[in-house]
Amino acid sequence: MTELPKRELGRTGLEVTMLGYGAMELRGAPRARDISEAQAETILNAVLDSGINYIDTSIDYGLSEERIGRYIGHRRDEYYLASKCGCLVGAPPAPRGDRSPHVFTPENIIAGVEQSLRRMQTDHLDVVQFHSSPSQRTLQDNGAVDALLKLKDAGKVRFIGMSGTFPNLKDHIAMGIFDVFQIPYSAVEREHEAAITAASQAGAGIVIRGGAAKGAPAPGKQAGMQWDRWAQAGLDDQLQGMAPVEFVLRFTFSHPDMDTTIVGTVNPSHLHANLAALRDGPLPPDLHAEAKRRLAAAGLAPQAM
Repeated sequence: MTELPKRELGRTGLEVTMLGYGAMELRGAPRARDISEAQAETILNAVLDSGINYIDTSIDYGLSEERIGRYIGHRRDEYYLASKCGCLVGAPPAPRGDRSPHVFTPENIIAGVEQSLRRMQTDHLDVVQFHSSPSQRTLQDNGAVDALLKLKDAGKVRFIGMSGTFPNLKDHIAMGIFDVFQIPYSAVEREHEAAITAASQAGAGIVIRGGAAKGAPAPGKQAGMQWDRWAQAGLDDQLQGMAPVEFVLRFTFSHPDMDTTIVGTVNPSHLHANLAALRDGPLPPDLHAEAKRRLAAAGLAPQAM
């Protein structure tokens, strides 16, 4: 098996594969479609067998953490494991379309990390990220960062991160304490393009979510805002034989400051297609430049820092 390309995750020193695995789709009903235990076991082992070494999950991703522990806990030395904190421990799943509650008290943060360790059958998490992009004021008023740093001192957390978005992302970067940022980005979601560079220049590792734009629309599947943007930019004649989702994923790989992008699936064929896009690498420079030009002409430009 050819080794997958890797990048150093900022100042953490972790060498991560440029394609990671987002385990949200393992959460199951009622938040998402039901996934069988056999499907979860198959895809998790296929991810590791492919050489991917970065897995991202969350407390509030339903059954995701338990399934990681159950099916690949015995292979823990093969991957870096990232989860979230601030998700309310013990809260029932939020109805589909609603956000789960988040509480950034030290008690909830510590309880969440301890729960994640038990669920995933490990003694440490490589990265723990604050979920839901809380404001700097919220973090400071609750002593949230200090709580996570204590867990780091205890060896239960190696690096601390932020799953951040505007408007709070600018403050998060300026705080200078986060080792890793998880930020949404793709050709059709370029708002944080400049922020990614700013966070990277500050020494943080960059984890991209949404780098495949949640998969291309299919018959019977609503396209969604991102793929409406694709149509608006008129990029179909630039595909050069690629499927739209491959083009978008390779556009994501083209950002010079991304370290890994987490893409979720329970379908092994989709996983293999994503791996093929990774091996094909970033878009050719002229194609990438033309795509950015058309996207900007359609109003899809980065937000200034």
